[in-house]
Amino acid sequence: MTHPDAVAAAATAAPHDDAAASRPLAVVTGASSGIGLELARILVAEGHDVVVAAEDAGVEALGATLGATGDGVVAVRVDLATREGVEALAARVQELGRPIEALVLNAGVGVGGPFLETDLEAELRMIQLNVSSVVHLAKRLLPAMVARRRGRVLVTSSIAAQMPAPFQAVYAGTKAFDLLFAEGIRNELQDTGVTVTALQPGPTETNFFHRAGMDDTRVGQSDAKDDAATVAREGYEAMMAGRDHVVAGSLMNKVQSVLLEVMPETLKAALHRRLTEPGSGHADDRPAGESGR
Repeated sequence: MTHPDAVAAAATAAPHDDAAASRPLAVVTGASSGIGLELARILVAEGHDVVVAAEDAGVEALGATLGATGDGVVAVRVDLATREGVEALAARVQELGRPIEALVLNAGVGVGGPFLETDLEAELRMIQLNVSSVVHLAKRLLPAMVARRRGRVLVTSSIAAQMPAPFQAVYAGTKAFDLLFAEGIRNELQDTGVTVTALQPGPTETNFFHRAGMDDTRVGQSDAKDDAATVAREGYEAMMAGRDHVVAGSLMNKVQSVLLEVMPETLKAALHRRLTEPGSGHADDRPAGESGR
């Protein structure tokens, strides 16, 4: 569902205001909760004006949520799982007439469960949001950044991008795409002044697992998830430093990412299955391989 009548909802920044134009502009998708909201908070605290986008109505109150004066936050309620939603967001950003300093492509969802039983429409929609919207919005907004030879891009992937993911096979595929897409265009843009960074969270304390229907899994029930604000801070710092990627969160995430480089795919799949199989219940093990937004 797209919300054409709400495209400019809560748009409080003046596009050509001299004071506003002196502040860097950031665009954050999936900004109404979780890692996206924390990234938007950090960008505001670091002196950016932000365009925040999400499908749910909560995005319209983000000016207050972000603790901003109201002059630096433009909230856009759109469904980025649709072509129309992406075009509406791109048009709203371009209407501001201001260069983008930071583009954060974070919007995403998960679908958990056995592939033969999961809903096809839900998975196709996930592909549209996690994959197609990332490509589409980058295609619309990156050229202007490259033309002025400056800017930072952050693409939220996952540790799940590095492994086969039973009971989240399609989700992991979308995150693998995000990782490879970010690394690929980073290389293409290496001499342009624009950098691209992939953010790879591990399990994070957000609403991700509940929305994905994974409340009865080990990873869903684990108390050992990372803090979304910590993950966002690491992502922000890596983006601003122009790093190619960052495995965010606990030291265990970073160790796991290294081990995944040498593990056979069959072993990766078996380990992942223990955490995501429906009904696997609570485990004392540190969960691995799923990012929560």
